[in-house]
Amino acid sequence: MSSDGFPPPRPPAIDRRKLLLATAFGGTSIGLLRILGAPARPGSTPQSTSPTTSPTPTTALSPPNVDPPALAAAASQPGTDHTYGIVLAGGRVIDPASGFDGQAHVGIDGDRITAISLEPLTGNNQIDVTGLVVAPGFIDLLSYEPNEVGVWNKVADGVTTNMAMHGLNARADNFFRDYTGRVPVHFGGAFHDQFTRLRRELDIDDDATPDQIATMAAEMEEDVLAGFGGINFSPEYTPGTDLDEILALVAVAARYDLTAFFHARYSDPDRNSEAVAEVIQVARQGGVSVHVEHVTSTGGTHTMEATLAQLNEARSAGVDVTACLYPYDFWATNLASNRFNGNWQERFGITYNDLQIGGSETRVSEETFVQVRDAGNLVAALGSIPEEEVQLALREPWTFIGSDAILEPDANNHPRASGTFSRVLGRYVRDLGVLTLPEALAKMTILPARRIETPIPALRRKGRLQRGADADITIFDPATVADTATVANPGSPSTGVEWVLVAGQIVKRPDGVQRDVLPGQPLTTEL
Repeated sequence: MSSDGFPPPRPPAIDRRKLLLATAFGGTSIGLLRILGAPARPGSTPQSTSPTTSPTPTTALSPPNVDPPALAAAASQPGTDHTYGIVLAGGRVIDPASGFDGQAHVGIDGDRITAISLEPLTGNNQIDVTGLVVAPGFIDLLSYEPNEVGVWNKVADGVTTNMAMHGLNARADNFFRDYTGRVPVHFGGAFHDQFTRLRRELDIDDDATPDQIATMAAEMEEDVLAGFGGINFSPEYTPGTDLDEILALVAVAARYDLTAFFHARYSDPDRNSEAVAEVIQVARQGGVSVHVEHVTSTGGTHTMEATLAQLNEARSAGVDVTACLYPYDFWATNLASNRFNGNWQERFGITYNDLQIGGSETRVSEETFVQVRDAGNLVAALGSIPEEEVQLALREPWTFIGSDAILEPDANNHPRASGTFSRVLGRYVRDLGVLTLPEALAKMTILPARRIETPIPALRRKGRLQRGADADITIFDPATVADTATVANPGSPSTGVEWVLVAGQIVKRPDGVQRDVLPGQPLTTEL
């Protein structure tokens, strides 16, 4: 065990920036094709010296308009003489799935919520959360591999489930083996079309042959049966990915009721409608649900009103399509990516000086552009997303929150890697009133859970704060919760998230994360 609480590192997955470099420059290096080759529950919940009873609440809230919620298959609530392992006493309990919102007490035994009560409960470990919000743990559906650095910033941001539905640069069996027992949050992900193309040494503009497509589809099916819960396409980065390739892989997704996730083909205001139309066409022809990733930066930038209208029209016609976004007015990617081909300044309304290297104060210039590109640096494109479009997308009831990032050890990242969820709660709920608190929490909990819970049944007990649900819980101060990460310092952790429980174990306290507590479970398909 190392000093930071992790076992010695295992072979890493392919670095996503190296993958992007390889595909962007059109050269596939076999050196980039290295693939990643019930977890232990170290530590125990600290116990108080004797059972205690929840204090009488000092701040009254309106009585909830629904009874304390429970899953359909939940056991009956224990009797009044029961002593719970943990009691979260007197907080504002919000369960967006049922509409419950009121002052209550939460009883936890092992890894499950066993009581939600309007009356005080008795617990061995009593945590007074009066004045704080008690919510289901946040689900980041659009993350990446839960590396041993960035995962702790996720915890500080309230995330209890890290789903890499933007695609994993690994085979499923290797991925689940190499992270099980090593991280504090639950984890899973999707098959990555871009990665499997690279493994076949296809350049970004290459069409896959029928034989290659058949092999890719067979490989996808193997990985779905081994645990991957979706398929991701990124045709903006690999424009050679044509409709035949997409539909062949989507046929596998349809067979197992998976969602197809899309980093859409264009981030060009003149072609956004075409990019979204392709996603909708895939849903109709392939018979699958589809999801538009980071719609504010891809498929909707500078056309958000029209893009949302296009998606709403499809939804009204029966297409199962959702979208997500991160709450920032700028995107970030590698300068070597296909996004920077052509007249990118005109397309995005930015200049060289609007490009800042993530993790530094350095701006790019026309003279240094090629040098930064060749170094493989990720850059933030400042001012590239209109603020009003972020707010438009947030207000749609079927959009939800996805970070599209996790902090890497070199900190060459967008601040969304550390602050996505707290920024929604601080800026867009408390400060600007764009969303109510229950609306925002739904976008972080029950909506992403429902998107992928059919193939991954464990998600049916997550994203809910109900009796019988998993004890994945985020507790935050609504008055202070905020993001602190910046482009220059994307690793600065969020503030105001006081307690985080994963599988009933405390992975964050008000004084910091608990690096020796690693209860994260692999979330796999059950087919």
